[in-house]
Amino acid sequence: MNPITKKREGALELLDSVFGWEDRGALFESEYVSKGKLTAFIKEKHSENRDGAAAEAPHADILSSWIVQIERAIRNTTRHYFRTQYPEGYWWSELQSNVTITAEYIMLQRLLERSDPEREKSMVKYFLNQQAANGSWELYYGDGGELSTTIEAYFAMKLAGEDTASEPMRKARKYILDRGGIEASRVFTKIWLALFSQYDWDKVPSMPVELVLLPSDLYFNIYEFSSWARGTAVPLSIVLSIRPKYPLPAELSIPELYLKGDAAARTRRFPSYTHRLFYLFDRIAKAFERNPIPSLRNKAVHAAETWILEHQETSGDWGGIQPPMAYSLLALYYLGYEPDHPAMVKGLQAVEDFCLEDEGGVRMQSCVSPVWDTALTLLALVESGASPSHGAIEKAGEWLIRNQLLTGGDWQVKASCPPGGWAFEFFNTCYPDVDDSAVVLNALRRLDPERFPGLNCVIARGMEWCLGMQSSDGGWAAFDKDNMMTILNRIPFADTEAMVDPPTADITGRMLEIMGYLGYERSNPIAQRALRFIHENQEPDGSWWGRWGVNYIYGTWSVLRGLVSIGEDPKASYIQAAARWLKDHQNPDGGWGETCESYKRPELRGQGPSTPSQTAWALMGLLACGEEHSREVCAGVQYLLRTQKSDGTWEEIHFTGTGFPKHFYIRYHNYRNCFPLMALGQYLNAIRQ
Repeated sequence: MNPITKKREGALELLDSVFGWEDRGALFESEYVSKGKLTAFIKEKHSENRDGAAAEAPHADILSSWIVQIERAIRNTTRHYFRTQYPEGYWWSELQSNVTITAEYIMLQRLLERSDPEREKSMVKYFLNQQAANGSWELYYGDGGELSTTIEAYFAMKLAGEDTASEPMRKARKYILDRGGIEASRVFTKIWLALFSQYDWDKVPSMPVELVLLPSDLYFNIYEFSSWARGTAVPLSIVLSIRPKYPLPAELSIPELYLKGDAAARTRRFPSYTHRLFYLFDRIAKAFERNPIPSLRNKAVHAAETWILEHQETSGDWGGIQPPMAYSLLALYYLGYEPDHPAMVKGLQAVEDFCLEDEGGVRMQSCVSPVWDTALTLLALVESGASPSHGAIEKAGEWLIRNQLLTGGDWQVKASCPPGGWAFEFFNTCYPDVDDSAVVLNALRRLDPERFPGLNCVIARGMEWCLGMQSSDGGWAAFDKDNMMTILNRIPFADTEAMVDPPTADITGRMLEIMGYLGYERSNPIAQRALRFIHENQEPDGSWWGRWGVNYIYGTWSVLRGLVSIGEDPKASYIQAAARWLKDHQNPDGGWGETCESYKRPELRGQGPSTPSQTAWALMGLLACGEEHSREVCAGVQYLLRTQKSDGTWEEIHFTGTGFPKHFYIRYHNYRNCFPLMALGQYLNAIRQ
């Protein structure tokens, strides 16, 4: 069968599967189908039907049905969002990660002498619901289990009173020992265990508290750490300088998770990628920890304490994420702060505000994402046909405008632009981020300035802040400018390889997209630097790596949207290479998917079970390249139509968001709905033009 005939047959089989139409006669020799331009044919015939022209039976009903199905799908999802909007105007869905966040909640409360047996019982229920068949707990759905995650879950369950002779605990214990036991776990797991006297502090990598005294204009200082690492390292350095040991009863200890004999001797103490130079640094730091200069140590601890208090939000949050919240509370507690101290009261309440409870039990989120969810949802609704003057849209716009940050933050250490960005969470004034801000700006530009006095000023301030955050290599990172000292990812403390926040292609693509929408020319020097960054970071196969979404599908979509928006020719060879890569990685069911494992094994890029969010990203990337009439786009749209549930939502069990590549992944419960809605809206707009 020649390629044209094969493509024609495939398109017709697609029609059969969706519409159940068996008489192919009128369509079989259609020039549109034979050339793979099925959607152009649909558009033409649908237009004839709308204009009252005579329908060509039997395919007129089929072609109208194609449009009707898309419109119905959009309408159903739109209704879902209008039903679920919060009265204040925002949307907010669960941000699901792995069970270590909840395990550390149990450990934190025990260390602070605040354990709640009933709450812990509900958390154990959550753990048991999340446990894999092999006894482990996973970083992401279907990964087969992860050692440190399983150790923390096991220990938390034992603290909560779970019988170690039970089948779930027995299976977890076997999994842990088969993979090296506690000595093979990550640094942060060992720190939590050391706090309970279950691990030797001398074997925990150091983070000298004196680092906080280094001036910000020195080559190395705490502002060379990423925002999330900085917010964790400062309070944790206090804890490490104190080396507390909770007196854990023997019956709650976990000696059973250590290997014995020769097996123990073979277990590595540090990851193999750690540079030998840093072993020496760690030994020197250890000696300094044991013999500090008292005046210098006291000065450093006081400076770190002040830094923690200055970075606490009025709501009690630190950085809007779990690790800085937990470690800041521990640091203050070990410095003698009583539970009724205002900083402790607010911090403890912030921790509780991150918890959710349903029939699956109580769990804690690592973060909350209302600004991100609201901006993406508003954008999806407007792009799929909702009127900008609709009450729900205007309420969301007002809420986003109110949450613009006009105060300073850590980003000012390296960037001189005035404030104007947005953060991810409800409360996080110190750390606005470029990714959220670019999407918020894209959403706000869809509103009517006449109905929002001052909207143009809001957008101008936001854009000025975003542009001022461009790094020297032409790209944009999330939270900081020129945060690129990647050697920090090699220190023993950094076994999650997340100590810095370098520019990435996905965020740079997002910035090019909003620049194009707001009238910036391709010739603009800022755009030119960004385009060079994009060129330099394209993979040989045409794709781009995605930092904040899984993975190459996410990165490629983000970049393609930006390139076309800023004025690059979609027919340019490097853009066509990216489009071909997307087409080549479509699954037989019409969807797209990619496993989180592609961060560790790049040969798996673009491969994995189809998901609604990743299918939507691929579709939007292809639509940006003018591929609305391609068979791949048609099949992708049909995948979304076929998998939508009756209430307008989609199911998505896989994790498609990224916290730290290789180490921490996120299942955004909003992604499975907002991105398909966005893609369907963009497709419908494209075929109607």
